[in-house]
Amino acid sequence: MNVFITGASGFIGRALLREMLRRKYRVGVLLHRTQIPEENLCRVYKGDICDLATLKKALKNVDVLFHLAASMGASQFSKREFLRINKKGTETVLTAAKEEGVRKCIHFSSAGVLGSIKQREGVKEDHPPKPISVYDRSKWAGENTALGFSSTEMNVTVVRPGWVYGPGDKRTFKLIKVISNKRFVFVTGRKTLQTPVYISDLIHATLLCAEKGRKGEIYHLAGNEVLTVREMAWTIAEAADVRFPTVFMPWFLIKTMAFLLENSYKIFNKEAPLTRGRLAFFAHSKPLSINKAELELAYTPKYDFRTGIKRTINWYKEKGWLKS
Repeated sequence: MNVFITGASGFIGRALLREMLRRKYRVGVLLHRTQIPEENLCRVYKGDICDLATLKKALKNVDVLFHLAASMGASQFSKREFLRINKKGTETVLTAAKEEGVRKCIHFSSAGVLGSIKQREGVKEDHPPKPISVYDRSKWAGENTALGFSSTEMNVTVVRPGWVYGPGDKRTFKLIKVISNKRFVFVTGRKTLQTPVYISDLIHATLLCAEKGRKGEIYHLAGNEVLTVREMAWTIAEAADVRFPTVFMPWFLIKTMAFLLENSYKIFNKEAPLTRGRLAFFAHSKPLSINKAELELAYTPKYDFRTGIKRTINWYKEKGWLKS
């Protein structure tokens, strides 16, 4: 199997890369600026996601393309840059894949395209998208671009991961660290729902999608639990062996703080430690149903959140990220 991964320096991308190498697949990656330890084990192409010439060279004789590269929710990025990378980048990657005859393409979208879901149970893939942030709207544009390619002869499948966590994830680590250090401030008045998925479960589901996912279809790849953010924070505190935080802050106050910090840090072209984008985890429910993936891909998550977060915290402690 000859595979190619864009976004291989990210948390999900590197986990997918390591699994591909473990399976002895021939792997190529596109890197922009970030280096990865696995570079000597795969074919490395350096360049921008909108560089068609480089992508065409990279995708020669490739069987399966995994497109993960994206501009994430950093507040200092402009709307134009989000769209350039997340929409135009997707168009360029899939154009190169089409011209080089790539057999299968897996496009990573985001649950954020659904906006803030009002239902209390997991929603299916046909739930109407209502993206809120600039990042989410750009990911929706990228998703629509990918589905547009699937309407031709290209075999393109779209996946929307749940709230991904696991060993090595720096985003999850920030939340775990503040809870472990008893500095977590909980926002009141929110019963936000998330569908966490352990990284190895997501990678397994992604490979099933490459094998069995139907052309032009969207699949929600998450765990089988819909949890409130409060339940998730409580489980993290329990796994870290600390008391659940009892400090609460009104929503309007913390949202105002995020707005002020964002604008202050823009002066230095840096991302603030607290942004409205980061508050989306606490504010916007994204409960996903994985029924379609279970039925069509035979996907069954292995880890519940309690087990997965315990394994994750133990890894952080072993690596010295957290005090034992």
